Amino acid sequence: MNLERLLTDRLAPSFAALAGGPVDPAVRRSRHADFQAEAALPLARRLGRPPREIAAEVVEHAALVGLCSSVTVSGPGFVNLTVADDLLGALLSRMAADPRLGVPTVTTPETVVVDYSAPNVAKEMHVGHLRSTIIGDAVVRLLEWLGHRVVRANHLGDWGTPFGMLIEHLLDLGESTAVAELSIGDLDSFYKGARVKFDADEAFRRRARERVVALQGGDEATLRLWRLLVEESESYFLGVYDRLDVLLTRADFVGESHYNPMLGPVTDELDRLGLLVDSGDAACAFPPGFPGRDGEPVPLIVRKRDGGYGYAATDLAALRYRTRELGATRLLYVVGLPQRQHFEMVYAVARQAGWLRPPARAEHVGFGLVLGQDGRKLASRAGDSVKLVELLDEAVDRAAALVRQKNPDLTPDAVLELARAIGIGAVKYADLASDRTRDYVFDWDRMLGLSGNTAPYLQYAHARIRSIFRRAGRAAPEGVPVRVVEPAERALALELLDFGAVVDAVDRTLEFHRLAGHLHAVAVAFSGFFEHCPILRAEPAVRESRLVLCDLTARVLRQGLHLLGIATPDRM
Repeated sequence: MNLERLLTDRLAPSFAALAGGPVDPAVRRSRHADFQAEAALPLARRLGRPPREIAAEVVEHAALVGLCSSVTVSGPGFVNLTVADDLLGALLSRMAADPRLGVPTVTTPETVVVDYSAPNVAKEMHVGHLRSTIIGDAVVRLLEWLGHRVVRANHLGDWGTPFGMLIEHLLDLGESTAVAELSIGDLDSFYKGARVKFDADEAFRRRARERVVALQGGDEATLRLWRLLVEESESYFLGVYDRLDVLLTRADFVGESHYNPMLGPVTDELDRLGLLVDSGDAACAFPPGFPGRDGEPVPLIVRKRDGGYGYAATDLAALRYRTRELGATRLLYVVGLPQRQHFEMVYAVARQAGWLRPPARAEHVGFGLVLGQDGRKLASRAGDSVKLVELLDEAVDRAAALVRQKNPDLTPDAVLELARAIGIGAVKYADLASDRTRDYVFDWDRMLGLSGNTAPYLQYAHARIRSIFRRAGRAAPEGVPVRVVEPAERALALELLDFGAVVDAVDRTLEFHRLAGHLHAVAVAFSGFFEHCPILRAEPAVRESRLVLCDLTARVLRQGLHLLGIATPDRM
């Protein structure tokens, strides 16, 4: 059902015959026809022939009968291709009959580890966790739908020197008081209280350091208190994930502590392989290809002089565990762009050590910042990071006000349910519709708008289609062939048939703004179809065909938005 691929396959032999070898026909969507093949221009330079002459010869010999209703050469040598209406109808009928909308599951599933979200114990989640959590959730949804075995890895910050002061602060407060404070999600106050005492009180500092030694030494009483901190924090995180409607569960928490017993063996193995250098202050790896400003290689600190381990050791241990124990062949790290060099260095050392060898590969799925209206990193009025719970609650509150304005007769429960779908969907879509490698501005008015490239616009398009079937008092017809006649039907058909190609591209690139843009194009095309093509008032054969087209559009919108983690209400 991938028209671009179908046209490519038909044109490729003709181009290859002229070139004496394989040539990509470079088929693209076009404003001048349905598609355009552009390969004649670069091929002309190789063959020393006019590009229009090459294009005309390709058209003469290409097997396009039954595929295109019109094939012309335009401009300097473009091949313009208009797909036959009958073929569009046949492909749409096949797509409508397929529960997977023409997108097959992969033939060779992989084990994929997706490392994302990664909050810290005893610290509240803030807007800095938003993109990793949303993008990571979309990655998981997409790869699972395609048939891969996906391991969700929430790399929790649950180990290290801060836990000495946190445990001592817990003891000072008393367990019941501390648990009560943590259970209401006030993690920041708890952490700040510990920090203030650590900075101001030498006796407390000494106790905290002694507690770290006890924790690292496996003292059972200390471990019990540490587990208490971790469990209460995890409960808070799960509450945030529930608000955000993402797939993460308690079973997906795999904290730094999990890898702690592996740090020594990992370091010893790197040492045996000759990959560690003692710099005096630390044992470091120096993977090639990472020069500093002075031209000297940048070190990756594995073990410090005092025997402690750096972040790199934990990341290397996690990578080795994921390839050796979990059998992962694709490792995805959904982490902000500033961490790119760190992870590329970790991957390089892992390749040197033989832990990351084909078919296994690792990829940093980097992303930019969330900015405020002033163009700076989004912050509260006091200048602090915006708490994620507060941001999500505001999204729902703003959406609820819009819902009550549009639907004053809804019950409070119905308002809340719809507001959650719209508000949370708006936050997610604003993130995913942006190129993830760029910063984007957080703008409530734009993201909650019912027009433009927004979640509410797409949700409304889906709800509008469901209302057609409510008015018709029936479900979508089955087994009815789709007829494509009107220009608005053609425009919608071409967008719907592009769904599989877009999903395939996002699988390779993890650029979810491509999927968001495609869904918006589908919704816009449906709006034109709805305006120009009567549905329920059409004569019976046309009505049945158009109802199939409506249902197919709703399914594409629903499936596409589901992959983005966004709900599709039946009413708005």
